[in-house]
Amino acid sequence: MIRTKPAIFNLILMSLFLAFAAQPALAQLKIGYIDSEKVKSVYKEFLDVAKKLQELNQTWEREAKDMEKQIKDMQDQLEAQSLLLSEERKAEKQQEIQALYIKYQQFLNEKWGQQGEALKKEVEYMQPVYEKIRKAIQKIGQDLGYHYIFDIVAGNIVYASEDQPDLTDKLLEELNKGIPASTTNAATEGKK
Repeated sequence: MIRTKPAIFNLILMSLFLAFAAQPALAQLKIGYIDSEKVKSVYKEFLDVAKKLQELNQTWEREAKDMEKQIKDMQDQLEAQSLLLSEERKAEKQQEIQALYIKYQQFLNEKWGQQGEALKKEVEYMQPVYEKIRKAIQKIGQDLGYHYIFDIVAGNIVYASEDQPDLTDKLLEELNKGIPASTTNAATEGKK
């Protein structure tokens, strides 16, 4: 038992020494953060792609509603004519309704299922935008000498003191290089 006390004491002493020795290195770290929600709400290219995806989804939603209406109309028609139709004709109508319902379910799955077209289109359209944002963040980090840049929205950082630089505006400036001034000014006016 006497032997373990010096070992624990040495471990504590080494930990303190390492903490104090590492402090100058930590003081030289340059850390900043960005707000990805602000980028998504202001960056024109992101907004354009989001609008394009929304329009595509709205088109598919209209198609789905048309199919729903067609199924409902066929069911109403069958119900209204059920007393006049033979059992064979009723069965045929029910099969037609069932076939259309299956087609409707397939449509929903093709568009919004786990491997649906909506997900594929989002990846296809957004991937270049995300890559551009990633490269702009990397350029800012390299040009301005930052060691780390965190996204405050993604939960990668739980505290940012007020003196930590918010690089979101710098990122938007970098992303908007080469975009006509009217759209850039509208984006910067929106943040004031």
